[in-house]
Amino acid sequence: MLTRSSEGYSIMNQHAPGHDWIAIVRKHGTAEFGKAFAPHPTLDASVLNGPCVGVEAIAAFFAATSGGMYETIEFTHETTTGRKTYLEWRGKAFGKHVGGTTILTRNTEGLIEHIQLYHSPLQVVVEFSRELAKRLLGKVDQALLNEER
Repeated sequence: MLTRSSEGYSIMNQHAPGHDWIAIVRKHGTAEFGKAFAPHPTLDASVLNGPCVGVEAIAAFFAATSGGMYETIEFTHETTTGRKTYLEWRGKAFGKHVGGTTILTRNTEGLIEHIQLYHSPLQVVVEFSRELAKRLLGKVDQALLNEER
């Protein structure tokens, strides 16, 4: 909400960056998590070999990543333009600094149909991908986790 005072305009009642996205991710594995997504959503990530397709696979991905892979994570910026929400974040994983971007694309009903998740630097991407492969073994298409193509 934009309000005006004698000091100019200010934004009121804004959540912290990433607040709504974190609330969705924390519900992974529940029916409520699934209700946030369009049919057949996809997740593209720098730590995967290809798209992760479907609510169950996406929930498994976030269950694995939110289960202690990050020592810290903080969303620093959030912008929504049209159907896309852009989130910047930083944190620590495996004792190293990590940063990235999450881009959410919603359909006309407001449901998430596509997630793009990018990590950097490369050293952390490789380590994160290897740990993710261990945690997701048997839970998603193994071709997504194989380092060799």
